[in-house]
Amino acid sequence: QVTLVESGGGSAQPGGSLTLSCAASGFTFGVYSMGWSRQGPGVGFERVAAIDSDSTETYYADSVKDRFTIFRDNAKNIVYLQMNNLKPEDTALYICGRGWSTYDNWGQGTQVTVSS
Repeated sequence: QVTLVESGGGSAQPGGSLTLSCAASGFTFGVYSMGWSRQGPGVGFERVAAIDSDSTETYYADSVKDRFTIFRDNAKNIVYLQMNNLKPEDTALYICGRGWSTYDNWGQGTQVTVSS
């Protein structure tokens, strides 16, 4: 059974940082691309970042480019999202998914709130 569990969300001030984690189990993690998406209040899902199976290729939405970094540890079956210089518009439920641009499995999400 594929399981994805996100953690690391919380509250941050504008300009602050958070690192999200997504622990995967139930499949061969190292052969799949992984991604992060988010859903902010009153808006649809936004694909935020993606990383291929061996970390040779990444994708970032323009809204987070140069602020967020996606990386993974295939030995630990974890994909991370390092978020720096957070903005109030980054407030959202962040969801980890298996796949590059679309997901066939995803987690419950972790809430990130950015406010002063």
